[in-house]
Amino acid sequence: MKNLLKFASVFVALLVTFALGWFLAATGTGQAANPASLSALELRFTERMQNIVLEGHFTLEGQDQRDRNPERYEIAAVTKLDGDRWRFDVRLVYGSVDTTLPVVVPIVWAGDTPMVSITDFTIPGLGENFGARVIFYDDRYAGTWNHGIHGGTMYGTLRPMH
Repeated sequence: MKNLLKFASVFVALLVTFALGWFLAATGTGQAANPASLSALELRFTERMQNIVLEGHFTLEGQDQRDRNPERYEIAAVTKLDGDRWRFDVRLVYGSVDTTLPVVVPIVWAGDTPMVSITDFTIPGLGENFGARVIFYDDRYAGTWNHGIHGGTMYGTLRPMH
């Protein structure tokens, strides 16, 4: 019986390790690009986006645009993966949602300005059909967003996390 329990615990540990590896590979969360391969703009972006808070507001189409809703995203790190994919290690706080997860999104560059560009995007645990175009410039961010039939604008500031 003791050997059977030992075998079962080893089997479960291997299964968990395999599942975690599969999840990381499937989401691309564990495949960081070599830092030496980053351009000067990409390196500056990764350095700027370490331990920061994006704090601002979003609007909802159909509401009075003066009705602003608060939003807050805590970003521990941003890491370039492959191609235009970047991983944001972010804590999302929105209404009753308070979760931390790696979010892999494409970043495109408009000259020296990085922009998240997602269409029909799924965020595990939060849903699907997200779309956004969000730019980061100096100590500010701004953009548009949609989730299903809802959408609006978002904007705010970047500041150090305390």
